[in-house]
Amino acid sequence: MPNPFVTVAIVTFNRSRFLRETLATVTRQAFPADRWELLVIDNNSTDDTAEVIASFSGAAPTPRRVLETRQGLDHGRNRAVAESKGDILVLADDDILAEAGWLGALVAPLAGDGARRIGVAGGEVVPVFPDGIPAWLEGSHGPLAFRSKAGALGAGQAPMGANFAFPKWVFERFGLFDTHLDRKGASLFGGGDSEMIRRIRSAGLEVWFVPEARVLHQIPSGRLTFRYAARHAFDSARSRVADRSRALRVDGSAATYLASRAAGSLLKLAGFLLLALGSALVLRSGSAKRALVRAWRCCGYLYQIARSAAGKV
Repeated sequence: MPNPFVTVAIVTFNRSRFLRETLATVTRQAFPADRWELLVIDNNSTDDTAEVIASFSGAAPTPRRVLETRQGLDHGRNRAVAESKGDILVLADDDILAEAGWLGALVAPLAGDGARRIGVAGGEVVPVFPDGIPAWLEGSHGPLAFRSKAGALGAGQAPMGANFAFPKWVFERFGLFDTHLDRKGASLFGGGDSEMIRRIRSAGLEVWFVPEARVLHQIPSGRLTFRYAARHAFDSARSRVADRSRALRVDGSAATYLASRAAGSLLKLAGFLLLALGSALVLRSGSAKRALVRAWRCCGYLYQIARSAAGKV
């Protein structure tokens, strides 16, 4: 893919504070201005997102706002596919901070892939905490750090959806993101990333990790509360079961997976509840919170197992 044209797309919903900081770094890329475009997919924001985008009218390239009225991250991503003019589509979160060489590093493996062996390339994502982090959550967030040099990932590894890129032909060949596995509003249920990557891998294509394409991922105080951690644990467990059971229906092994996961989740739930109780009794509130979050994750598994067994997402 000699001298490809690149589209960078950012899907956003009511996060103008972080979007402003993201655009400030993304628009300063050491990448030829005439070889890329920047789309901001506004997913029904009611804050000053439109004004924030307009404030970068002097950037090169100038961000183009696209309104997507169907609510959900993957609806936004699919709109980015439809609107993009690039040979490569970069999808990035609205709360990242990118260094000047980020874009060039991320698209380099795809630009040099004349044989079309690579289906997706993801960059390093390093969490940062602009408002600080509670003591009980210290150590719970870390970078991916899959490998020290760019290359293919193993079967059990996948890049984060905050920072990944696809050759455009992938969507022509495999279709769009599955909007049944989508984040909508306050819900953290998702899985569109992993499902798309699974499709790519099933076709024998490589999934690459590019540590040099590093971004900082801002995690504000609102996402560091016990309530948010519990909701995230519950919904991420649901997402994993939904995606895994859909994949296993192809060979008929979904029922076995659901039964074994249910048994394991029940045992773990009991163990984490006992651990939480013991920690509370000895006044170790941080340990009690961590155990309760893990117990709620088990509840998420059990809830989605019941739904998946009934044929629901």
